[in-house]
Amino acid sequence: MNGCGSGLVAEAEGMPDLSVGEVASRSGVAVSALHFYEKQGLIESARTAGNQRRYARAVLRRVAVIKVAQRMGVPLAEIAQALAHLPANRVPGKADWSRLSLHWQAQLDARIAMLTQLRDQLDSCIGCGCLSLQACPLRNDHDCLAAQGAGPHFR
Repeated sequence: MNGCGSGLVAEAEGMPDLSVGEVASRSGVAVSALHFYEKQGLIESARTAGNQRRYARAVLRRVAVIKVAQRMGVPLAEIAQALAHLPANRVPGKADWSRLSLHWQAQLDARIAMLTQLRDQLDSCIGCGCLSLQACPLRNDHDCLAAQGAGPHFR
């Protein structure tokens, strides 16, 4: 058994670190995105004597967590906060992911509820075309919802 996918694999002794191109290729993430993640503190690298980036193999799982969280709509700042609680030099395991996902589940549930409400009410707004129906829940009559921030709000 090679342990792939178990989330419990420790760094292999003697396995070389990965170049930025190798991480990009293996993770499906652009090199520029990896540089951005590093600048944001989401991942880290070491530098060679020639100033080339080298990543521990555990970075592949961290990048996977970042991409999954982004697909769920979690902002990068929140992803960074969550990743700060993960070990930097080992692959995050099932227990690590469970802690992260529990925190994000409530946010995801709220987002699903909001999107479901929008979907269920959108047909009348599309039918109207002007988003000004008296019964429209997206309407912001006389900017009465300005205190709640920019954008449409549900009543």
